[in-house]
Amino acid sequence: MLALRSLAFNICFYILTTVLAVVGLPTLISGGAVLRLARLWGRITLWLLRVVAGTRVEFRGLENIPEGPLLVAAKHQSALETLALCTVLPNFAYILKRELLLIPLIGWYLSRSGMVAIDRSKGTRAMSLMNAAAGEAIRQGRRLIIFPEGTRRPVGAAPAYKQGLSHLYVALNVPCLPVALNTGLFWSRNSLIRRPGTAIIAFLPAIPPGLPRQEFQALVQERLESASNALVDGGLQGLAASGHPVPSDESPAAAGARR
Repeated sequence: MLALRSLAFNICFYILTTVLAVVGLPTLISGGAVLRLARLWGRITLWLLRVVAGTRVEFRGLENIPEGPLLVAAKHQSALETLALCTVLPNFAYILKRELLLIPLIGWYLSRSGMVAIDRSKGTRAMSLMNAAAGEAIRQGRRLIIFPEGTRRPVGAAPAYKQGLSHLYVALNVPCLPVALNTGLFWSRNSLIRRPGTAIIAFLPAIPPGLPRQEFQALVQERLESASNALVDGGLQGLAASGHPVPSDESPAAAGARR
């Protein structure tokens, strides 16, 4: 049953994504229209996930989201948070690798909507170029979303935070909103299985601007890791109680690395 529900959801998801990408082509005339289309895509996907796969997404701490331009630092375990965050953060912009802009059709949407692309081939210049593009997004009042570890990480993996977040925090001088989650338990990064249950995305209290860079780096990592670990532990208990298997990338060694 789990495999069949997961297959049904994946078919629906890819059909939805293809249809919206084609039907939504007229929205490319406006960056704002593309963002609205993305939010629609995210909301329909979350509905399909709940109805077809039995996976709910619960947002906690929405009252912690400040008004105005903002740096959002989210733990990254799954594709699920990528589409879910855009449903609750108006005027969002993701920091992403430049290669994604080269994907046919999808790249057009990413480029037109004003995402901040990092060109890693630029070497040491990549950081200054990212800061400049991020600064322009903040001047436009955007909520700038970054995954501090740079890529999806297995549930329970040891932290691997990059310096890009702290550089942006100092350069942009806006609050940073940490986002903890346990989405990888339900939408694994290397699996087509979608486990039923409640995935949690929690907005933690914002960190005000002005902290020294290294102090901020340590603080945001500690908050993200401790809150995400607690959510993962609760999610694992729920999965065990419901009789669903633990994700394959959640090993005892990885779980021990979280402690």
